[in-house]
Amino acid sequence: MPNYRRDQTPGATWFFTVVAWERQAIFCKDVFREALRQAIQKTRIRHAFCIDAWVLLPDHLHCVWTLPEDDADFSLRWKLIKQFVIRDCSNQDFAKGKLSSAKKQRRESSIWQRRFWEHKIRDEKDFANHLDYLHYNPVKHEYCKKVSAWPFSSFHHYQAAGIYPENWAESEVPCIDNKYGFGES
Repeated sequence: MPNYRRDQTPGATWFFTVVAWERQAIFCKDVFREALRQAIQKTRIRHAFCIDAWVLLPDHLHCVWTLPEDDADFSLRWKLIKQFVIRDCSNQDFAKGKLSSAKKQRRESSIWQRRFWEHKIRDEKDFANHLDYLHYNPVKHEYCKKVSAWPFSSFHHYQAAGIYPENWAESEVPCIDNKYGFGES
């Protein structure tokens, strides 16, 4: 089994990409969005974290979290969130009969890809760059023509706070520095 090396800096801020199994468009369904919302609430009660930014797309999500000063266990949080969603959505039609023998052997679901992609935010510029990437993602994937039209995004919060103008990225694609790397999504 691979030994994944993940940074374990307590109190750090992280960018994540989490993908649905086989890129299924599960988050188009209210039942999955509600299960995810409840899973996050339950997890935050047990293991606090701050959600700095979020975008939910039909088959994946991106988010930025900051963990408490004495805590670095984002993997546990994702494990719990995924488990809560699996419990709440295991009776959905798409989930039945699609499991490979390997997934069955590992007792995995047909909701999530096994792992997630993470990146530790290094500084303010890196934070801003990842927020731009995250908020522009629905336009990049052609789910909408302008960032402000996508309802499942923290862009609206940042726009209301005056950080982004309402028409941000409408006339030109934002310059997103990829030197830190982003998930493929």
